[in-house]
Amino acid sequence: MFENLTEKLERAFKILKGEGYITEVNIAETLKEVRRALIDADVNYKIAKAFTDKVKEKALGQNVIKSVRPGQLFIKIVHDELVELLGSEKSELKLKQNPSVILLAGLQGSGKTTFAAKLANYLKNKKARSVLLVACDVYRPAAIEQLKILGGNIQVPVFADETNQDPISIAKKAISEAKLRGYNTVIIDTAGRTAVDEEMMIEIENIKKAINPEEILFVVDSMTGQDAVNTAKAFNDRLDFDGVVLTKLDGDARGGAALSIKSIVNKPIKFISTGEKLDAIDIFYPDRMADRILGMGDIVTFVEKAQEQITEEEARRLQKKIAQKKFDLNDFLAQIQQIKKMGNIKDLLSLIPGVNKAIKNIDIDEKSFKRIEAIILSMTPEERANPSIIDGSRRKRIANGSGTSVQEVNRLLKQFEDLKKTMYKITTNKFTKLK
Repeated sequence: MFENLTEKLERAFKILKGEGYITEVNIAETLKEVRRALIDADVNYKIAKAFTDKVKEKALGQNVIKSVRPGQLFIKIVHDELVELLGSEKSELKLKQNPSVILLAGLQGSGKTTFAAKLANYLKNKKARSVLLVACDVYRPAAIEQLKILGGNIQVPVFADETNQDPISIAKKAISEAKLRGYNTVIIDTAGRTAVDEEMMIEIENIKKAINPEEILFVVDSMTGQDAVNTAKAFNDRLDFDGVVLTKLDGDARGGAALSIKSIVNKPIKFISTGEKLDAIDIFYPDRMADRILGMGDIVTFVEKAQEQITEEEARRLQKKIAQKKFDLNDFLAQIQQIKKMGNIKDLLSLIPGVNKAIKNIDIDEKSFKRIEAIILSMTPEERANPSIIDGSRRKRIANGSGTSVQEVNRLLKQFEDLKKTMYKITTNKFTKLK
């Protein structure tokens, strides 16, 4: 995400390289390039100009200490202003009522229905909430069926009344049902249109008045740039929503919506959504997003994703096995399966500082993981526990059983042995230092 903007900002910062101190003259060209990068990213011109004016004011007002280069100081100032532009700090959902009602609004095609299921999955698994999804899009063909399928995938019930064409009545009945059955969270998926129109606005306003939701989230496709910002303003003027959800952020190489929306509607971005997988949802952290935009990675998010899959107890068990040289192919297979659960591999690697640029033009084939899994699963339990017994005839049998070649089996076994040695060195060096 934000690939184009990151590249252009990096080029802009190079202009200051080698300068001994910051002056109005030597930052003028850099600021011009920063402003141009923001406008190319589809950021509103007034916002881009106000941003660079603030950066200039702060840069010229600070003394550069000897240990910090002007370029480094300038990047820090830009980073801090980006955090401010994006909303300063994360904004949590308000979920104090029983049931807490969350109303989703937005245009057709914004990813509202998929996000409804993602949010339900997030609240169920991360916040231990009991959730009821509500199908109030009575116009789009198959909208109700889509929500039912998504709800089934995450084992969250869906309230729908296919004989009823009144979304207000459906929403009210759903809330009564939630109270009756003890659900503490209700997520209402509403109808969208291909463009903002009065009929749709009146309907969503009437739903809001009838059910008085605790949270109203505006869901918008981030790839629509300034259109997303204009739509957000139109909805906010009528609904006074509580927060924004940016969907399809993995396809947004520019970033204009994320950088402009807070300034225009003065409402926080609460969630970002990427891809179709129902666990592909993240709380929006302005500081982490600023890091990503400036090519600094996002190691905190990477570690959090890893911790979700690997418990502290499991990490200790694994560390002990590595130190005792007992790490085997069963452990290796388990690690691969846990990494896959963390999400798209290229997206994960891009969170590590410095890696994003290195893998930009590399096609990481996730199918290779399936071939590795097939090879390991074609081994006997004894072979997985003790790979050294795998001789030529066994390798041929494993290749046939996994639908791969002997060369691929050989390559995997060599890579595994190299990995074992590296992990052992890292682990033992760490223990030595601790002693």
